[in-house]
Amino acid sequence: MRPVFLIALWLGLIAYAAILAPPDQPDTLDLIRRLSVGDWGGINPAVIALFSAMGIWPMVYACVALIDGQGQRPPAWPFVVGCFALGAFALLPYLALRQPQAKFLGPKTALLRLVDARWLGAVLLVGAIAVLGLGLVQGDWAAFGQQWQTSRFIHVTGIDFCALWLLFPILLRDDLARRGLPQHPWIYAGVMALPLVGACLYLVLRPPLPELREGVGG
Repeated sequence: MRPVFLIALWLGLIAYAAILAPPDQPDTLDLIRRLSVGDWGGINPAVIALFSAMGIWPMVYACVALIDGQGQRPPAWPFVVGCFALGAFALLPYLALRQPQAKFLGPKTALLRLVDARWLGAVLLVGAIAVLGLGLVQGDWAAFGQQWQTSRFIHVTGIDFCALWLLFPILLRDDLARRGLPQHPWIYAGVMALPLVGACLYLVLRPPLPELREGVGG
């Protein structure tokens, strides 16, 4: 039932974003441009934090999905690339179509060594703490609530953030198994307790991936 649920969720999110979300605002394209180039003057820091967090989430997913996708059909990389632009809307089909895979058969390419590196997780963790700290400390959350109700871009981006946060355990389960880690509920609780920051902290603390070759080491 997992693939059916995830495909239904994917279609539901698309339908919601297209039909039920608030309308587009005339300044949406200019807002996206300004957020992208760092021209943040006059923009609510809560919106800046949300937009910036949506640049970190795809990197977090790359650090687990590209490893998970080794030997999968379909491969993970097109969905991970799409996640940088479309977030969960691009990633959900992969999560629905992938098969549980508790072992990594290798080999480790340069790209997989990069996404498995703890230092990359540390960089993402620092970025996540800075971004969420900006939003929590300096953000005008009353204004953000109004923006979330009236702007399709901010509304859908907020939902996308929550979807990426709540979907992370799907890949976390097999990533734990590949590294010989127990499926303790407290690990999931710790990762999920702090949106984005918990996932980044996991990338820092997880042990290096043991590289097994097919037919070797079980």
